[in-house]
Amino acid sequence: MFAKDILFWNVDTQFDFMSASGKLYVPGAEQIQPTLKQITAFAKSNNIQVVNTADFHYANSKELSNKPDFITSFPPHCMANTSGAEYVSETIPETPFSEIFWNNKYTEKDIRDFIINRNIVIRKDAFDVFQGNKNTNALLELIDPKKVFVYGVTTNVCVDCAVVGLAKRGISVYVIEDAIKELPNIPLPFSKWDKLKVKRITFSEIEKHLN
Repeated sequence: MFAKDILFWNVDTQFDFMSASGKLYVPGAEQIQPTLKQITAFAKSNNIQVVNTADFHYANSKELSNKPDFITSFPPHCMANTSGAEYVSETIPETPFSEIFWNNKYTEKDIRDFIINRNIVIRKDAFDVFQGNKNTNALLELIDPKKVFVYGVTTNVCVDCAVVGLAKRGISVYVIEDAIKELPNIPLPFSKWDKLKVKRITFSEIEKHLN
């Protein structure tokens, strides 16, 4: 139905992270928006399925704090049903899309119905999408991609969690380097990725890695 064995993985490209007026702005995030737009268009024109992860917090979320250390805790951001939790225009999922909420438990039939759509949104309540939405693993097993191309924010938090989680599940992971951005004061994960044989590419190189 979609491009065989290939999946794009858009991490948290939400207003609160991407915009200078957002609640948890990632410095320089706007610099990757032109590339994000190209990736979204490329996925559509090549009929590639996209998993879009999104922070979707309530006031009692464990990672939120009024006295954050900006490493393991952060100020309120991407609160459920607010504009800050919405995707920036460059990565808005094409409709119809499937939406998987972290506080719901779905059956296998539900998830099979979800993966009919080219775009899937996974709402999560933790840095790690596999911990922040317990349905993620079942979704991934049903899609069963061989290669996943990851992009979004932030390099050293949620992108890192996604990359490591995917790689540890035996999937070939490619990170699009000109479509990620990091938070300051947190170590970069590149040496860890190298040990997991994660490949780092630019968007201009993507076509040669699809087959």
